[in-house]
Amino acid sequence: MAKKYIYTFQQGDGKNKVLLGGKGANLCEMTQIGLNVPPGFVISTEACLDYLANQQLPDGLLAEVKANIAEIEKLSSKSFGDSSNPLLVSVRSGSAISMPGMMDTILNLGLNTQTLQGLIAQTGDARFAYDAYRRFIQLFGKVALGIADEKFDEHFAAVKQQAGIKADLGLDAGHLKQISDLFLHVVHEETGRPFPEDVYEQLELSIKAVFNSWMGKRAVDYRREFHITPAMANGTAVNVVTMVFGNMGNDCATGVGFTRNPGTGENEMYGEYLVNAQGEDVVAGIRTPKPVHELATEMPALYQQLVDLRNKLEAHYQEVQDYEYTIERGVLYCLQTRNGKMNAAAMVKTSVQMVAEGLINKNQALLRINPELLEQLLHPQLDPNINAKPVAQGLPASPGAAYGKCVFDADTAELMGRAGEKVILLREETKPEDIHGFFAAQGILTSRGGKTSHAAVVARGMGKACIAGAEDIKVDVRARLAVIGDLHIREGDGITIDGSTGLIYLGRLATVEPSFTDELKTLLSWADEVAELEVHANVDTPERARMAKTYGATGIGLCRTERMFNASDRLPLVIDMILADTQQARQDALAKLFPIQRDDFKQLFEAMAPYPVTVRLLDPPMHEFLPSEHQLEDELDALKRYKVIIRGQQVTLETLGKQLILPEPFGSLNEEVINKAIAKKELMLKKVKELYEVNPMLGHRGVRLGMSYPEIYQMQIRSILEAAALCTKEGTAILPEIMVPQVITVKELQRVKTYVDQIRLEVEQQYGIKLNFKFGTMIETVRACARAGELAEVAEFFSFGTNDLTQATFSFSREDAENKFLPLYNETGLLEDNPFEVLDAKGVGQLMQMTAISGHKTRPDISIGICGEQGGHPQSIRFCHHIKLNYVSCSAPRIPIARLAVAHAKLLEDKYTVG
Repeated sequence: MAKKYIYTFQQGDGKNKVLLGGKGANLCEMTQIGLNVPPGFVISTEACLDYLANQQLPDGLLAEVKANIAEIEKLSSKSFGDSSNPLLVSVRSGSAISMPGMMDTILNLGLNTQTLQGLIAQTGDARFAYDAYRRFIQLFGKVALGIADEKFDEHFAAVKQQAGIKADLGLDAGHLKQISDLFLHVVHEETGRPFPEDVYEQLELSIKAVFNSWMGKRAVDYRREFHITPAMANGTAVNVVTMVFGNMGNDCATGVGFTRNPGTGENEMYGEYLVNAQGEDVVAGIRTPKPVHELATEMPALYQQLVDLRNKLEAHYQEVQDYEYTIERGVLYCLQTRNGKMNAAAMVKTSVQMVAEGLINKNQALLRINPELLEQLLHPQLDPNINAKPVAQGLPASPGAAYGKCVFDADTAELMGRAGEKVILLREETKPEDIHGFFAAQGILTSRGGKTSHAAVVARGMGKACIAGAEDIKVDVRARLAVIGDLHIREGDGITIDGSTGLIYLGRLATVEPSFTDELKTLLSWADEVAELEVHANVDTPERARMAKTYGATGIGLCRTERMFNASDRLPLVIDMILADTQQARQDALAKLFPIQRDDFKQLFEAMAPYPVTVRLLDPPMHEFLPSEHQLEDELDALKRYKVIIRGQQVTLETLGKQLILPEPFGSLNEEVINKAIAKKELMLKKVKELYEVNPMLGHRGVRLGMSYPEIYQMQIRSILEAAALCTKEGTAILPEIMVPQVITVKELQRVKTYVDQIRLEVEQQYGIKLNFKFGTMIETVRACARAGELAEVAEFFSFGTNDLTQATFSFSREDAENKFLPLYNETGLLEDNPFEVLDAKGVGQLMQMTAISGHKTRPDISIGICGEQGGHPQSIRFCHHIKLNYVSCSAPRIPIARLAVAHAKLLEDKYTVG
């Protein structure tokens, strides 16, 4: 039996988006719930995959297409290719996950020299018919035949200029016929053959073109940027739909609407429309449309029908919908609906509102928001107290502030973005082909288009600031210039845009840190109620700890003590400690560091009280605190040269050069001072050479330092416990945790534990209190995973350091892998994700699971968490929940993301599988 590839809108399963694509599934569902949808059918994603695999349409597909065209002919009472009563169709893409504008569409298909005359006779409107014809020739030429838009646009512009007409609507039937003839000539000239007259040949070429657009650059870039995997969406369906026309006259219109405001989340009619226009005119930004509320005055009965449509869509889908409609001679048709792309603020607000309205429950409210989306809410906003004067204003299409250098095309934006420049993409209007420029830009500004234009929809989905329809700006791409009255903005000039107000400013303006809205606090409180995993923070200063706490962290999962050592007032002491050639000299340097470290820890414990604070003992190799060999040699050379110059003279620090590290600050420098500096630099160079390692990240670091130089770990342990004692005596409830890095054997852990036990007795006796703290280890070596049961005899907690554990498991150097071959592995599918960003569940994850099982077997109450960078990634968090960890720890800005992700992990645990 032949495979079924096509489903009519009456037949298709509206829940099967994988097979029918989102657009096709929703067209089926809307038809079946009684909405007024033009007749049509869906060619499945399976047909697309078969076509792409074999580079030819599957056997029997065209016969199936013809049979289903016959069904449309019955429902529409029109005939495809008929010269007196022609049926015209649109051919549109649609994948399982919405990718607005990333794939191709062809409208008005079925027009040729004969059906054109039939359309004129049928409508009595030659202007309308030729308008449809010229649109079809250009769109078909571009999509199906690969002819650049510019080839058509230059003829279109020439006819308008010759006629003295600026607006497209000013063109009459004669002008449009002339344009159509010129377009036909372009096709013949570019392809070497006439425009196809056979409507089934047109349809076949269009189906192939839409299938091919799945692998087009912009679609591939979009999927990569938004991490859309083949498991989520594979191939595009093709939707063949009866054309209805919004450009037949002033009783016709076309529009795009959202069931709620996608920028703010307000529950209001939102959208734009154009009278006497086709849908592409709205979304492409070619004309600046009217706000939907004006339709209430212009076509009151149709506006009320639109309100009813909006209410039915949201009630049925229980989600904010982005819908397209056409009014043809007073009849409203719904052409498409999909879940609306909104920014994070709107998603959060609508979630809380829809629960209050009884439309969804709390769990549905949590699950409808991608945790990564919350990162948008933590971006700075323009300072409300600024006095800067805007130079122009457009429509606030996507909220947020953005600063960058103006660029006028997507390719330049991509090049400058890769070079580390911040850019604003400034265009007359954007096209789907500009998507790579969107990814690189901080924000998007267009002089034409509305809030539902391509630029606005895509920018909102990305969470990037966007202003559309800034009509006072005249964009000259060739001259790389934007003109606002007498003001000229050239490529490279810096501007700030505020997508919340639509205001545009010259230069960079001050910003302020964002604050949590009441809706976000509510949503995250619901997440906390559901979650089993706790969320801790990776921070090492009191300020960051307080921020993490306001973001909802319930502990510090990783305090890196080396960050404290690197502070400007401590680094000279650390260098003295490293340069010491006896244990006593090292202890003297450490004695100076001790009160500073103790105060650091005390402030940190107070900032995070009453939650636990996990302090990792010193981890990096010693050479990281010293300048490089090359730098020291350069500085020594400079010092020696200056020594010759200054003999017998006073030389100021300014003259010597501020970049040099000197033994101590001096107001002026003489020969004796320079000699001291040289002696110290030579000693540092000698020590750097002594500390040299071929593979330092696999060398003398972590607990190995504690074995070689026990006085370092002893100083840190004492500073932690004395800080805890001081807090306890002051009545501050705290729970310190001492964590040993890079452990490979239980004997290392036992030796550090002896330091801890001895110092604990001394501190308790000194302060007259009992200390409450935990002792544990990082698990970041493969051997530690294999010996976890034994380690748990000593350790009260484990924390997975997945950065190093990933390097060890893969035998990758992270820096080399990410700079050389890892992008190739990801792009070609050798690895699905970067394992340093997304936890490798099949490899590293299996080691973690084995470790957790062994640890619990030895010590049932052992606490286990993760503090590597993957701990803040939602996909990694789902795996951590799966193996029953106690907490995840991540950087402070990712805490809201992690709080929502741990709730998702619980709510979706029954659907989770490893790979």
